Amino acid sequence: MKFHQPPHVYTGEVLLRVTDLDKLTNFYTEIIGFDVLKKEGNRVELTADGKTPLIILEQPEQIFPKEPRRTGLYHLALLLPTRADLGKAIKHFSKNNVRLGASDHLVSEALYLSDPDGNGIEIYRDREPEEWAWQNGFVAMSTDPLDAQAIVEASGNEEWDGLPEGTIMGHVHLHVANLPETQTFYEALGFEVVTHYPQALFMSTGKYHHHLGLNTWNGAGAPRPSKESAGLEAYTLVYPDEATLAAAIGKIEGLGATVQSKASHFVTEDPAGNGIVLRIHR
Repeated sequence: MKFHQPPHVYTGEVLLRVTDLDKLTNFYTEIIGFDVLKKEGNRVELTADGKTPLIILEQPEQIFPKEPRRTGLYHLALLLPTRADLGKAIKHFSKNNVRLGASDHLVSEALYLSDPDGNGIEIYRDREPEEWAWQNGFVAMSTDPLDAQAIVEASGNEEWDGLPEGTIMGHVHLHVANLPETQTFYEALGFEVVTHYPQALFMSTGKYHHHLGLNTWNGAGAPRPSKESAGLEAYTLVYPDEATLAAAIGKIEGLGATVQSKASHFVTEDPAGNGIVLRIHR
């Protein structure tokens, strides 16, 4: 978890526009394993540790189903503390007949599913950084079959009891419209490219395997979703201190980005229209 604390820039809470607040709240609590931290009107904050929001659900007055083949969220990725935790999750999903995808990425072992609105969710555990293979500044990643049986065996007789309190937002993966333009923008925010996939790139700070995934799998030049579409409202990038954040804001403003100041954070969007909350570690 050392890649998700100062001095690194890392991903924080994700805000989703949802079509049915009660339905989505039930899914994220009963199936994913969150607890409700706060519920006010049309907004619910979900937590794994009882104090830190990781996902915020908001149902606007006017909302439509998620529009296909747009920019926006590909998946949010919840990082579990241990392999045993992932094994318990597999047993839980199996008992609840949840349809899953699964991959061994060399750096991590991952499960994939979608919420009722069609937002992608990854639930994963990291291998130890010493096990990651780097060459010429790039980390080796793959999409290999997952050894689910070995992961389940790692959990022993332990059963699922919701998300462990050490769960964090490990990374966020986005659909974008233009990879070179997007790379320039996120480099200005302090990230570096650590690996490439076909029509995708992965970026991080501090040599994590990735805090951000960015792809054009919905098509190069994919349009932005409408503001009434279910899906990503914004995700959060957390900076270690005011000076680092101010420098990053200055750089993206130099690229033409608009940055709005709020009470405790700043708001902007990437070139594909993906909303970003910028704040300091607290």
